[in-house]
Amino acid sequence: MMQAVEQRIAVRKSKDVYSLVRLQDTVAKQELLEQSGLAPSTLNRILEELTEKGMLQEVGFGESTGGRRPILYCVNPQYAYAFGLEISRTRSMLVLTDLRQNIVGSTVWRMSESMTPDMLLHEVAASAQYMLEVRGIPHSQVLGLGIGAVGPLDSARGLILDPLYFQAPGWRNVPVKEGLEGALGIPVYLDNGANAALTGEYWAASTKKSHLLYVHVGAGIRTAMMTGGAIVYGAVDMEGAAGQMIIQADGLPHREEGGNRGALESYVSIHALEREWKALGRTGGFPSLAAALEAEEEAAVDLLREAGVYMGIGLANLLNILHPEKVILGGPVAGFHPVFFETAADRALQGAYYRHSYQAEFSRGELGEAAIAVGAAVLVVNRLTV
Repeated sequence: MMQAVEQRIAVRKSKDVYSLVRLQDTVAKQELLEQSGLAPSTLNRILEELTEKGMLQEVGFGESTGGRRPILYCVNPQYAYAFGLEISRTRSMLVLTDLRQNIVGSTVWRMSESMTPDMLLHEVAASAQYMLEVRGIPHSQVLGLGIGAVGPLDSARGLILDPLYFQAPGWRNVPVKEGLEGALGIPVYLDNGANAALTGEYWAASTKKSHLLYVHVGAGIRTAMMTGGAIVYGAVDMEGAAGQMIIQADGLPHREEGGNRGALESYVSIHALEREWKALGRTGGFPSLAAALEAEEEAAVDLLREAGVYMGIGLANLLNILHPEKVILGGPVAGFHPVFFETAADRALQGAYYRHSYQAEFSRGELGEAAIAVGAAVLVVNRLTV
């Protein structure tokens, strides 16, 4: 029988202490005493229990403030492991991480016309089993598998509902949770890819910001928002809806029936860039554009700069509505050449209404292409303290 991640730490006060330690690289007992508000005897008992279980470890002594040097504690990264799976339109990625989000194994698949849901789930299960076998990690040390997927989703039932733009058939009402739990015998948790990426970036950052916005630019535009370290969930899971933001009332028609005219993703997406690249007489689609960007071809750089201007307009709208402290741009379009990020950030800050007193920080994040997969693993680890 699968053990729920939440049951690994049974008592609420112990969960809170573990969470405090996890937020810091190392922390002294006196600091934990001040942060937790617990009685010294209670904190001592909890630290002893978590250390004996192997969840925390003592890592030397801190600086003395007059008495004995304090013992320092940190999370034991090898106490357990978690899988994280990204399911996106162009590629999927599986990682195995320790409790400090260090990647100890990974596999990437291209989402081709033959990569149906059944094929991908079979490949993921086989790869996950292999990662554990070659490293000698028993199933009892695996907390579970998190999935960051293209929406729309029904996370409670573990279903990918009806996403657009997959090349292979069958990506409708896919029971990914049920399929992978049955194949691996571990708990599986599903969330959208933007939420997963933002969760991963939050935990990867050395300085934790309270209000974060994540924008993933690829086949579509996917967004996630966090406040106080917690993802903000809406009434429904429609992570790609930001791409329907109208930035030009009489603009380009959307490529999908029912899509908004003048929508942001008609100007900023892989499809939009391929369309404009083709209009310049170039062939080969996005791979050809990526190669031209790597070679610093002027036409390619100019094309991406123009897309960055449109992205900046959309980001300015989001800044004026959501007021995040920090904006993280991810995804293949944002990551191919710095001109896109720099142009988009500059244009967004120009369009912020209180720009003289409100300057959001812009970042390309710490995790790069692994953000969604690593973040999906973090979603599992976070359940230790739920």
